[in-house]
Amino acid sequence: MRSEISAAFGMDCLVMKRLGLVAGGILVGTVVGVYFFQKGSFQLDLKNVIGPESQARSVHAEEDHHGHGHDHDHASAVESGGEPESGHDSGHESGHESGHEEGSERLAIAAEQIAQSKISVQPAESGVLRAHLRVPGTIIPDRNRVGRVPSKVVGTVAELRKGLGDLVQAGEVIAILDSREVADAKSEYIAAIVNFRLQETLYQREKTLWEKQVSSEQRVLRADATFRETQVRRDVAKQKLSALGVGEEAIAKLADAAQETTGLERYEIKAPISGRIVEQLVDIGTPMGGEGQVHELYALADLSKVWVELTVSPQDLPLIREGQQLTIEGTDKSEGTIIFTSPVLNQDTRSARVIASVDNGDGAWRPGSFVTADIALSEKRAELVIPKVALQTIEGKTRVFVRTPEGFEAREITVGEDDGKAVEVLSGLKAGEPIAVANTFLLKAELGKSEAAHDH
Repeated sequence: MRSEISAAFGMDCLVMKRLGLVAGGILVGTVVGVYFFQKGSFQLDLKNVIGPESQARSVHAEEDHHGHGHDHDHASAVESGGEPESGHDSGHESGHESGHEEGSERLAIAAEQIAQSKISVQPAESGVLRAHLRVPGTIIPDRNRVGRVPSKVVGTVAELRKGLGDLVQAGEVIAILDSREVADAKSEYIAAIVNFRLQETLYQREKTLWEKQVSSEQRVLRADATFRETQVRRDVAKQKLSALGVGEEAIAKLADAAQETTGLERYEIKAPISGRIVEQLVDIGTPMGGEGQVHELYALADLSKVWVELTVSPQDLPLIREGQQLTIEGTDKSEGTIIFTSPVLNQDTRSARVIASVDNGDGAWRPGSFVTADIALSEKRAELVIPKVALQTIEGKTRVFVRTPEGFEAREITVGEDDGKAVEVLSGLKAGEPIAVANTFLLKAELGKSEAAHDH
């Protein structure tokens, strides 16, 4: 009985040992699997374990999975003693590199497509680089071409011959006033003329009688004094009319028609300069010249030339000098010249006032408009200059698109100085070669599409 119990107990112990070995093996296998999975070396170790022959069978099995056509080519290559895998990869890589290089250099574009895309082409040539300073400015009237039409007498507006916006010539009658002050001055002048002529006649008569010894010398001297007095009064009356603005022609007419005394109150207003009426300040019947009354009828301006008032900082002021050329840009574009640089800074803005004169024959520049002035500071001659808009950056390199019979070539160049509009070319381009100078971004986009299609 004891021997049976001992035998049974021994069997149970043996079973327990085997179960422990199995459990231990499972646990060790799990730990080892996790370790190799985390290290990423399971596949490599597995290949080392299964050996070269098993690897070859695995590779053939994968190749068979790719398709029958590929297997046939592979088998042919093996039978001929070649190296199918190496040869295939080498040919593919070589073809890819060659196509990419060609696509990145040249673009085949038809002439019709170039014209439709408005891609302008011009030859590269020598030019001048100009250093520029850009400052803001405001259009103002030329102060030498602005005129006011005042009334120098007290009166009432009787007639307006010109209105707002009309063109006038210097000396042209543009309005007429009725003035009692003018009528009195004209009457005084006419009386002085009549009296002067009378006294001149009496003096000549007394002088003749004295020469014939009919009259005494005292009478001649008295007549001469009276004549000279009337001459002075005539001259004073004439100067008074001139001071009131009556012209020499009108004064001469008064002297010739001394007997005619109608219309003496009429006072002609004439334009002081040629230009355009930009402001009308009175109407028919408006009283003028008195205390609290208006004193001007019109404002005239000749806008065939205008000024540009520029604001220049003290730091840039040493770069500015009178006589420099500039270009103003706004609603239009014009050339001008700096005519004045203020030696005094503005107390509020701490900037200097600079005035430039610009032709405005077509009336494109209106006073009050804001503009930007591009002042030319210096010039440098360069052997090869191209517009800056012709440049494109491709893969970090500066390139231009050179026209070819098939289309364009994206060529790398080396650039030097630039003035914001043009750039100097140091290498990569020759004088006379045609390059794209407008809408070059379209060529860059087309080049990118070509490379993307090739990579695909």
